[in-house]
Amino acid sequence: MSIKLSKSLAAHARRSRPRRAMALSALALACTAALLAPPAWSQANMALLGDKTAFIDDLMRQMTMDEKIGQLRLVSIGPDMPAKKLAEEFAAGRVGGTFNSVTRKDNRPLQDGAMRSRLKIPMFFAYDVIHGHRTTFPIGLGLASSWDLDVVATAMRVSAQEAAADGIDMTFAPMVDISRDPRWGRTSEGFGEDPHLVSRIAEVSVRALQGESKPIAADRVMASVKHFALYGAVEGGRDYNVVNMDPQRMYNDYLPPYRAAIDAGAGAVMVALNSINGAPATSNTWLLQDLLRKEWGFKGLTVSDHGAITELVNHGVAQNESEAARLSMKAGTDMSMADQVYISQLPALLKSGKVSQQELDNAVREILGAKYDLGLFKDPYVRIGRAADDPADVNAESRLHRSDARAVAQQSMVLLENRNGALPLKKNARIALVGPLADSHLDMLGSWSGAGVDKQTVTVRQGLEQALQGGKLSYARGANITEDKHIVDYLNFLNWDDPEVVQDKRSPQAMIDEAVKAARNADVVVAVVGESRGMSHESSSRTQLTLPESQQALLKALKATGKPLVLVLMNGRPLDLNWARENASAILETWYTGTEGGHAIADILFGDVNPSGKLPITFPRSVGQIPTYYNHARLGRPFTEGKPGNYTSQYFEEPNGPLYPFGYGLSYTEFSLSGVTVSQPVMQADGRVDATVTVKNTGRRAGATVVQLYIRDQAASVVRPVKELKDFRKVMLQPGEQKEVRFTIDRKALSFYNAKLEYVAEPGEFQVQVGLDSKDVKTASFTLE
Repeated sequence: MSIKLSKSLAAHARRSRPRRAMALSALALACTAALLAPPAWSQANMALLGDKTAFIDDLMRQMTMDEKIGQLRLVSIGPDMPAKKLAEEFAAGRVGGTFNSVTRKDNRPLQDGAMRSRLKIPMFFAYDVIHGHRTTFPIGLGLASSWDLDVVATAMRVSAQEAAADGIDMTFAPMVDISRDPRWGRTSEGFGEDPHLVSRIAEVSVRALQGESKPIAADRVMASVKHFALYGAVEGGRDYNVVNMDPQRMYNDYLPPYRAAIDAGAGAVMVALNSINGAPATSNTWLLQDLLRKEWGFKGLTVSDHGAITELVNHGVAQNESEAARLSMKAGTDMSMADQVYISQLPALLKSGKVSQQELDNAVREILGAKYDLGLFKDPYVRIGRAADDPADVNAESRLHRSDARAVAQQSMVLLENRNGALPLKKNARIALVGPLADSHLDMLGSWSGAGVDKQTVTVRQGLEQALQGGKLSYARGANITEDKHIVDYLNFLNWDDPEVVQDKRSPQAMIDEAVKAARNADVVVAVVGESRGMSHESSSRTQLTLPESQQALLKALKATGKPLVLVLMNGRPLDLNWARENASAILETWYTGTEGGHAIADILFGDVNPSGKLPITFPRSVGQIPTYYNHARLGRPFTEGKPGNYTSQYFEEPNGPLYPFGYGLSYTEFSLSGVTVSQPVMQADGRVDATVTVKNTGRRAGATVVQLYIRDQAASVVRPVKELKDFRKVMLQPGEQKEVRFTIDRKALSFYNAKLEYVAEPGEFQVQVGLDSKDVKTASFTLE
């Protein structure tokens, strides 16, 4: 099998960023030769296919112990599983599914092998389709910044269609971990800090990925929601670290998005790598049995994260692989990803009685159930199709959805600053475009780029060049991402043979001088700065949120020219933007915008599209403020802005509160919001109250804004947040137009988990807050009887 990988861990790391197609032609030949076995003498009873339970029961009665254990294996396609060995495993029925084979041509011989096994149980093929497949959409934070569920649905639906067209059955998405510590590298992958917003996105994502059909249609894929659970709360924002959290906080703040995805029908759950209150998620019986299956009623498949069962030894809860397999199986981790612990250890564990037959059968039943729900028993090639229909070029332009990618990216950006009308730019202006990310195809893709091809992305430079009408664009790199060799080596470690971060060999001063020269000959400077995509990724936690020194030096030199300075940020986490806020003429947060990012950014910069994004996560003033999130708990000695801070909860070295609050985002027009009126002063226990505001476009451009509803419980049996997002509406308005926005508040919007973990709405006063961000709000009150 011809697969070039650089290190032993590369099979895992590169499943997130495949920049070249996996060459499996040798595998196909090996499978064809090795699997010419006699016809199967037993198989599923297709007459029972209309009855899922009866069908699976009948199939399981025919399965040997080894065949059952084989179904628990999710194999990574890579050097650890050579072609001859893989062919033998398929023929013996010792593989349940694979990940990392991402074309129909690659997957067909693998499924052929499964069809030559004794029972002809089909395989499923999984892949990380996080924010796009062939077409790459904005990263999770970008999608969440749209505050538009139709936009999210478009990205997920297209991603599913493209993945299914490549023979993929399942994606390890959506990633719905609540993240309140931007030091964590996987902040980029999720949808932010708020349980309500992330839950809504989770629901929409699952439905868009899977569709509404039963079984899942041929042009959709099964969603495996991740990382269950609490992975975004790792201590210190350090990946794979421990999580210690009281149950109330879990239920109110961190668990709702997983529950929302499951209630929306997610077919699978990926189990997190972290421990929770001393118990690793992979072997956590409370998490996987008591909560997930018994309390929530989940009936689907659970999959370990990469190598997580083996890692129970590292966690110190298992002495060896046998104990790790026993703990995981008894806890309810059905499928083992990329290790051989189950297949090597379960036979002896079953023989000794340390793992029961029922526990094995429970896991196998869920795996077979997932394959049934995917339609694979009816047609194992439902997404692979016929060889005659395979695309001649899997990366052909015709397979991309560029118009959808551009439209989604346009909605994913947040305008943070815009002094003196610096934006939009004029298309006949002289523009100096500088920055290490201004012409980087690879970084446009973002952190989990699926099967996206970097050269098919549109860079900011290309986007501006194509949009200009009579103007002139001068480009200078200006700086490297960083001059820190340790950081560059780290980012390139898994890609030493094809580095992602390529250094310009000129001196930093020479690059700055070139950029300053371009700036002096321009009307305006556009600086594209931030993080390379690998800086906001798995295992890329940071101790600082500032821009690297090389980029800071560049920006200060550009500021000194006196020319208007527009910052275009590319990053996967909130950054420390104190200097930028004070010195830039405008700041546009673009995150990583995907395949059509350059065009979409140009659309915003030139005003063809009016920015409407809002932040799904708080931007702190400094790393010392972390964690900073809008819905923090009420305190006995709160800091009050404008009053002395002595003996209040605050930091005295810098202003308190965020640099940019949750829900914040500017527009090229202005909006006003009326006061809030509530339909009645008292709400009955089973009643409803309407909260109404009028939003008006008071500017001279058409534009959209997001009206946000927050609730504050004025007195409860336990400490409650200062406010909580409960609803939102995105409203498009023409200049001078106004609309009435009505929110209906019911008992659920007032409910929370109390000290006994009872879901209750307690009688008393509630404050309604409505605003265009979480900080500047209009208020009204009512009482719940």
